[in-house]
Amino acid sequence: MLAAIAAGENGEEVLLLEKNEKTGKKIFITGKGRCNVTNACDRDDFFAHIISNPKFFYSAYSSFDNQDLMRLIEENHTPLKVERGNRVFPASDHSYDIIDALKKAMKDAGVKVLLNTEAEKILCEENKVTGVRTKAGDVITADRVILATGGLSYPSTGSTGDGHRFAKELGHSVTDLMPALVPLETKEEWATKLQGLSLKNVKLTLYIDNKKTYSEQGEMLFTHFGISGPLVLSASSVYSKEITNRKQKNGSGEAYVLIDLKPALSEEETDRRLLKELEAGNRKELKNILKELYPLKLAGLVCEITGLDPYKKCNEVTREERKKLLDFTKGLKLTITGTRGFQEAVITHGGVSCREVNPKTMESKLVSGLYFAGEMLDVDAFTGGFNLQIAFSTGFLAGISGHKNE
Repeated sequence: MLAAIAAGENGEEVLLLEKNEKTGKKIFITGKGRCNVTNACDRDDFFAHIISNPKFFYSAYSSFDNQDLMRLIEENHTPLKVERGNRVFPASDHSYDIIDALKKAMKDAGVKVLLNTEAEKILCEENKVTGVRTKAGDVITADRVILATGGLSYPSTGSTGDGHRFAKELGHSVTDLMPALVPLETKEEWATKLQGLSLKNVKLTLYIDNKKTYSEQGEMLFTHFGISGPLVLSASSVYSKEITNRKQKNGSGEAYVLIDLKPALSEEETDRRLLKELEAGNRKELKNILKELYPLKLAGLVCEITGLDPYKKCNEVTREERKKLLDFTKGLKLTITGTRGFQEAVITHGGVSCREVNPKTMESKLVSGLYFAGEMLDVDAFTGGFNLQIAFSTGFLAGISGHKNE
């Protein structure tokens, strides 16, 4: 939609082919229906949140950054608000207001939209785009084609890998596609008993092949299959990237997370706190004081996880047993067995190789007149509005570049 707006505003004749019955279907479900449309942080902070190929994204961001996007949306009658972590949402908390703003901008730019129209093949002669053939068999001639089909995440919205197939057919390399910003499945059976428990202000550290690959503080959630929540989604993007890299280098790809339940306290301070609670408990059974230290649901599983005797008197707990409690508190371990897959992934990690795309125009280096935008490209970021901004910025640059090249 942004690519079409940018091209239309530059006087191009623009036709948007949409395989769904309406535009913006994926925007509609983002942010649980609220649409975290971008992040209002400064440039340096923004690039610190990009996981794959940040340098490739420089020109696109410079051509259309977060402030440009916010201005465009608000100029099209959709007020915005900034929440914790600089996350930007429509003031109404309704994602369809973002869609309406983009639809209005498209209409004003003279963009023609064909709904329920699925592209089947990109037509090309002598390494130059000539048009598109639809699934219905219609041939639409065009000097330029922008592929903005998304990745493989949320296939119900139409992201079924069409764009990557088109790119491959035209000679492009597509890096390994993996689900990212996705919940993680865990091995430990006890974790499923904590389903629904949300932990706030904890620190999660991800290890792959015993090497620390991600560490951050925030919020997470236990589920019937493992773990989810903002911390986990961000960790999963690093997991997807690192698993690919390590398996290519013959690593095992074994992964686990350690959860620090009291990140504000050092190990020594945590140990003193445990000792204080045990001394205060005196002749009470261990299981009866754990709710003073942990959320109720988790407190009920401490002894099962650590192997401690729940009926042991607090004043009889040994230093070694207290060490087990300390290790539990500062490094609760969960073994990662995989992700929940593309059905639950917010984005796709991987895409058309950035080496084969001109970063200053988003045009293919292999096929003249072919452009890429959004999740088609091997560029992705952490959660917080960054990935939508990547889509909007690359779409805008692709949209204006054909005009600039004339």
